Amino acid sequence: MRRLQQVATLGGMNFWQASATWVLGVALGLTSVGCGGSSTTPPTASIEAPPTSSTASTSTSASDVGESYTTSIPAKVVEQPYVDPIVVVHTTAGDIQIQLYGEKAPGTVDNFLRDYVKRDFYSGTILHHVEPGMMVIMGGYGADLAPKPTRSPIYNEAANGLKNKRGTVAMTRDPDSEHSATSQFFVNLADNSGLDHQSIDSAEDYGYCVFGEVIQGMEIIDQIAAGGTKAEGDFPSLPAETITITTVEQIR
Repeated sequence: MRRLQQVATLGGMNFWQASATWVLGVALGLTSVGCGGSSTTPPTASIEAPPTSSTASTSTSASDVGESYTTSIPAKVVEQPYVDPIVVVHTTAGDIQIQLYGEKAPGTVDNFLRDYVKRDFYSGTILHHVEPGMMVIMGGYGADLAPKPTRSPIYNEAANGLKNKRGTVAMTRDPDSEHSATSQFFVNLADNSGLDHQSIDSAEDYGYCVFGEVIQGMEIIDQIAAGGTKAEGDFPSLPAETITITTVEQIR
């Protein structure tokens, strides 16, 4: 009986007390590993990452992670309506304001503005052909009647639906080559339906591309056309009084 009592007593503790002490020690050991012990198993998630659960809030408290995470909906991009450019052709006879149809003739308008207006190409050129009742042509020759060097010819956008009506502005080109326009343009003095696009079967039927319209100063064009003409060299119908473009300015 005494022997059994000694076996059941371990350092002053009975068997059940010793068992409880051992279990508690194991538990404490596991706790110390999870709080910076020598375990080699990485944590399952970082507390620095924002919550990923579908039920998580879109904002995490600064007390949880040291900073706040918020989500936001990007502002909707509102497309601005296209606004047609406007240029002023300043001449020695007065100013002519032209609205350009950039949506209907994008390549032609880009050529006119980028390759010629912005390069100040038209300064010093003259109005070199007047055909009363039909058109006034300008934009290619200096006062000495020498041609100015131009950029490459452009694609003819005459099939854009715009018509050669009085006051409209169109590109000139070689009558035998539909895609040959460069810098020269004309103002229609009347409705010239014979210059409209008819078909792609021939250069003649392809037409002349309308890319703008005079919105102010048409009376100046009419005065030039009524001022008479003269012939000089290869130019059979120059204005009787030389009309020079001082500059072309884009105002919108």
